[in-house]
Amino acid sequence: MGRVTSRRRVLRVVDGRVTARPDTLAAEEPLEVRVAGQPLSVTMRTPGHDFDLAAGFLVSEGVVGRAGEVSAIRYCAGATADGGNSYNVLDVSLAPGVPPPDPSVERNFYTTSSCGLCGKASLDAVRSTSRWSVEEDDLRVDIGALTTMPDTLRAAQLVFDRTGGLHAAGLFARDGRLLCLREDVGRHNAVDKVIGWALRDDRLPLSGTVLMVSGRASFELVQKAVMAGIPVLAAVSAPSSLAAELAAETGLTLIGFLRGSSMNVYTGGRRLGL
Repeated sequence: MGRVTSRRRVLRVVDGRVTARPDTLAAEEPLEVRVAGQPLSVTMRTPGHDFDLAAGFLVSEGVVGRAGEVSAIRYCAGATADGGNSYNVLDVSLAPGVPPPDPSVERNFYTTSSCGLCGKASLDAVRSTSRWSVEEDDLRVDIGALTTMPDTLRAAQLVFDRTGGLHAAGLFARDGRLLCLREDVGRHNAVDKVIGWALRDDRLPLSGTVLMVSGRASFELVQKAVMAGIPVLAAVSAPSSLAAELAAETGLTLIGFLRGSSMNVYTGGRRLGL
C-alpha cells in the first residue's frame, strides 16, 4: 500500500483489559497543485492517484474538460529543502491556448480533508457553469441495479478494509457495473480522483453514468458531478439542503440513504421511472 497507510502502536481496551498492538491508519498528507508553476490549491489527501486528483480538481473548477487540454502532470523536484521530491507537490501544464485558472479558483487557505470549499473566494465561484447539461441526459436506471451499488462499492474498498477511515466514490454504468473506484480521507478528493481518471482516459462528459459515494451528498459533490456531466448522484447517507437545491436547478437526479432495497429520491425521479 506504500504511503496510502501507516502503522502506529495503540492501546486496545476491551472490557477493561488493556493490550498493546499495532494499528493501520489511513495516510493523510498535503498535496499542493500548481498550474504552470503557479500555486493554485493545497488539499489534505490520501496519497495515491494524485494525477487523477489534480485533473479532477481542474475539471470541477471549470479549468479543463477534455484530455487534450492537459499536456502534462508531474511531481515537482526540489520540493524539499534539500532539493528532493516529497511527492506532495504537482505541477500541471495546460495545452497551448487553454486559459489559466481564473483567480477566483485560488484557495485562500489550506483545505481540509472534510471540506473542499474552505477558503473559496466566494460561494458564487463554486457555481461554475458546466460544459454539459445533465438535465438533457436521457439516462434511465433500474432501481434493482441501483440497490446493488452500495455493496459493490463497499466490496471494492480495499484500503478501508485495513483502516476503516476512508471515503469512497465509485462510477457505475446504468446496469450496476463498477467502472472506477477511488478512496481518500476526503470525500471531495475521492470524487475528484474519479473525475480525473475519466478526464485522463478521455471519457468526459460522463453521460449515462451514476456516481455513488460512501458518505453524505454535499453541495460540492453535486457541483462536481454536474461539472463532469454525471446525471445521477447516489449516497448512502443524507444530502444537504443546498445539495438538493443545486440538483433541482441543474436537472441532476439526487438519491440519499441508498441502503438495501430502500432509498430517498430527492430530485430527478423520472430517471428511475418514478
